[in-house]
Amino acid sequence: MADVRFIDAILGDDQASSRSRQEPDEDEALDAYSRIITHVADVLAPSVASLRVARRAWRGVEGEGTGSGVVITPDGFILTSAHVVAGTDRGSASFVDGREFGIDVVGSDPLSDLAVVRASAAALTAATLGDASRLRVGQLVVAIGNPLGFAGSVTAGVVSALGRSLPTRAGSATRMVENVIQTDAALHPGNSGGALADSVGRVVGVNTAVVGPGIGQGLGLAVPINQTTRRIVAALMTEGRFRRAYLGIAGGPRPLPPKAAREVNREVGVEIVQVMEGSPAARAGLRPEDLILEVDGTAIESVDDLQRVMVTESIGRRVAVRIHRDGRILSIEVTPIELTTS
Repeated sequence: MADVRFIDAILGDDQASSRSRQEPDEDEALDAYSRIITHVADVLAPSVASLRVARRAWRGVEGEGTGSGVVITPDGFILTSAHVVAGTDRGSASFVDGREFGIDVVGSDPLSDLAVVRASAAALTAATLGDASRLRVGQLVVAIGNPLGFAGSVTAGVVSALGRSLPTRAGSATRMVENVIQTDAALHPGNSGGALADSVGRVVGVNTAVVGPGIGQGLGLAVPINQTTRRIVAALMTEGRFRRAYLGIAGGPRPLPPKAAREVNREVGVEIVQVMEGSPAARAGLRPEDLILEVDGTAIESVDDLQRVMVTESIGRRVAVRIHRDGRILSIEVTPIELTTS
């Protein structure tokens, strides 16, 4: 016969269990997943603005665009997507506490789909910027937008992929935004410019696009907050634009031949697949199938590395491009020009 005390230990106090089921504590009812999401929402909701912008529409009739933005300084600087403020220089920002302020567009960079506006306000709640380079596939992320201005829109999911590329265009110039974050957190157009945050409420991305049917139903993309985009944001805040150096090549990562890998102590370089006619790269003698190892002393292992060194300081200055060609390692001097969007 089974020990009665053993059965009682398993079953416990039925009455106590019944009372517990009938009167649950609200904090205990939230599991760990819910607590993370509610914490991030509490932290970031005051920092996420609803943006309304006036833009000239078809046949000169003014229209209104909407999106979201993230406060990055207490004195009114707000980070958003460039496409949210395209075609306008003014608008308004409203917050979940009911406050509303006029905004002016400080700077916009369509090639990274980032823009900075400034609200005529002080003592705003600034979000903390994180580092997307530390994200891992499968990591929990929370997307927060404010499409209507009355209550923040909060969705959650995971990082479903890293290293994606997002094509952008400004005038005649095209560029790939590298290391875009792909997430399955539900997004909609009003979330553009809003925050993609990690589990402690640090902003690791700016929501920029919703991937539609036939491509990846329910997926969203966010421009990462990393060393490169921080420089872009800083330039937009101080100068109103971000200047890029231009080599005139297209390429992608490729494993190095064993001998070259041993010599440079790296496994990967960037292979040139196209050299634009008349470009600085063409004039310097760079060719398709050249493997770029370094630019101006900086190791190049990805297109993102290459774009990171093509900044204002490189415009009009000779830089050494170290390449692998036909079994040899060569150094070729190239003088980048400024990338124009006209």
